[in-house]
Amino acid sequence: MSLMLFVERKMPPVVLTWLRRAFSTKQRIVLRRVAGSGWLRTLYYGFFSRAFRREQQAVAAGLALYHSTVDPNSTRTLLRRNIHRIEKGLLMRPRRERFALSYIGETVDCYRECRMAGCAADWAKDLAWAHDILESYFEVVADEGLVERAQAVFLSVDHPAEEGRGGRVPYSRRGSCPVSFDSFAALAKRRRSVRWFLQTEVPHVLIDRALEIAAESPTACNRQPFFYRFFDEPESLRILRPLPLGTAGFSHNIPMLCAVIGDLSAYYGERDRHGIYIDSSLSIMSFMYALETLGLSSCPLNWPDIETLERRAENLLELKRHERVIMFIAIGYPDPQGLVAYSQKKDLHSLRSFNQPKLAAD
Repeated sequence: MSLMLFVERKMPPVVLTWLRRAFSTKQRIVLRRVAGSGWLRTLYYGFFSRAFRREQQAVAAGLALYHSTVDPNSTRTLLRRNIHRIEKGLLMRPRRERFALSYIGETVDCYRECRMAGCAADWAKDLAWAHDILESYFEVVADEGLVERAQAVFLSVDHPAEEGRGGRVPYSRRGSCPVSFDSFAALAKRRRSVRWFLQTEVPHVLIDRALEIAAESPTACNRQPFFYRFFDEPESLRILRPLPLGTAGFSHNIPMLCAVIGDLSAYYGERDRHGIYIDSSLSIMSFMYALETLGLSSCPLNWPDIETLERRAENLLELKRHERVIMFIAIGYPDPQGLVAYSQKKDLHSLRSFNQPKLAAD
């Protein structure tokens, strides 16, 4: 338990309220001055606040690993990114005669290294996709020195078996959506955060089916920079269930807990440091919808950036420095006798606007 949580639970409410007001006033005064000055912001977060230090460490560790020449997963990540870039070039209208010249050599080198890696069998689908995209690329891009040299490297590689190739290229979408709006709206309204579960074992095969849907979610350059860790053994649950905040009163009732981990080694620059949160969240929402269709329910659990909790999660989950917890999710069969929160949602006018503000050309 963090010191702040301990204090909140032990201190008289009147004293706690006074301290909160005093702290809020101090924050308001200090941050108002800091917010308006670049050098004051640097000074404040460099010397007086630790709020972003773990994120900075994780970003730096991720960049170091991304640029590593010895880590096979870094090579695989770069291959996935570059193949997706080429894939987008293939579907452009009009398609340029020459594109990807600045990274086609790097891409075929990555492809060759991944084919030679000891874990290539685990990457079979990735490599088959890369093969099909590169084959299509060399068929349509006009001859050029860089392209010819890259094609020579590509042709020298021991490619996947014929049955594992073909078809993984841009295609035309045809037909209407198989799910009606009303059916999807019913699913969205049915899915609510469930906190009371039956003490019934959650079949792992159903989790895998839901993850297959989660994997279809969009991610930047198709990196998929996340990993789902599931825990349903009694001792693991006993240790992990109290960790996320917001579980007071029902943590003992959770039959399966999932920790979604973001991987910052998937990015080559600091500008993409928020990608793990965006991409993971897109995947998580699809995962929770899929669970609902399988008769399971879920509850996403709050994970604030509190150093004591981060450190405990790092130790318990054996996280690497470039990995960060995105959130925890409680999973199980819903107890039909348990209540769920009504959770009134915002009206449309509170959520959207059209063409505001009016924009003018620079």
